[in-house]
Amino acid sequence: MSGAHLWRGILEEYADRMPVTADTPVVTLREGGTPLIHSEELSERTGCEVHLKFDGSNPTGSFKDRGMTVAISKAKEAGAQAVICASTGNTSASAAAYAGKAGMTCGVVVPKGKIALGKLAQALVHGAKVIQIDGNFDEALILSRELADAYPVELVNSVNPYRIDGQRTGAWEICDQLGSAPDVHVMPVGNAGNITAYWRGYQEYSADGVTDRLPVMRGYQAAGAAPLVLGHPVEQPQTIATAIRIGNPASWQPAVDAAAESGGSIRSVTDREIIAAFRLIARHGVFAEMASAASVAGLLQLHEAGEIEPGQRIVCVLTGHGLKDPEWAISGAAEPVTIPADRDAAARELGLEA
Repeated sequence: MSGAHLWRGILEEYADRMPVTADTPVVTLREGGTPLIHSEELSERTGCEVHLKFDGSNPTGSFKDRGMTVAISKAKEAGAQAVICASTGNTSASAAAYAGKAGMTCGVVVPKGKIALGKLAQALVHGAKVIQIDGNFDEALILSRELADAYPVELVNSVNPYRIDGQRTGAWEICDQLGSAPDVHVMPVGNAGNITAYWRGYQEYSADGVTDRLPVMRGYQAAGAAPLVLGHPVEQPQTIATAIRIGNPASWQPAVDAAAESGGSIRSVTDREIIAAFRLIARHGVFAEMASAASVAGLLQLHEAGEIEPGQRIVCVLTGHGLKDPEWAISGAAEPVTIPADRDAAARELGLEA
């Protein structure tokens, strides 16, 4: 088709804004370019114009690919032969895929029994060496940092600045898709790198005159894993939203600063609120990961508290795909019925009338 544009991945689409040179080997799976979906249901409920930035449509099913393409490309440029990361799941899946693409060895440290099966499967199938520890994510990150300090292996968690460089492209895409920055940007907060990255992205577009406004940043942690809300680390974080089950975020201060500088906040939502939001958006066509639904739960909480003005343009980020952790989706759904292979019986079940 004449004039068609094939999305090339964020390092090429935003090359003039990224830390790459002619010597950087671009390791890409064509990440980014994810859809911004208008939500009629949420717009009607809140009296606002609500959009869902669905980063679950990235190559490995989460926003982590945005940062990983940069981190792995720069690691390869520096001559690294291996990479390491700690993960609750999405980082491991992304690191394994991009390391595989680059022909590099990938080590993954995960908390035993606290990683969704879909994410573990991804890391394994991409060829990563997965090490489970008797501990939580925070302990896994400490171990990964120690390995990177003592051995010739590159750490690709969000403490790696190249990860943040890549993740900020989500803000640019939203502005490019809407034609301006939104009034309010709502997102889940786990290790806190993503809210840090988005705020930086919005600031850069504003400083360069690409947009004429900055959004209010609203971050949401799960109530059982809300160290930024409590003001101190949580030793044993608990939530069904495994992707944000983190008790001591690596990007703590930058995330707090991002919320404060934007006039926003970092708050918490309960698992019950997360599940309700998860089911709501799923019924209206978007199957997002449980942790992703924290953003929608946060929006509904803001609306109930009267803290958003009617008519505002709002973006909720959905960080991962629902197929990452299908067990929760299945457990909350009705059991499929079994009927004879008969047309009329099927019609009765569907409530159809001749």
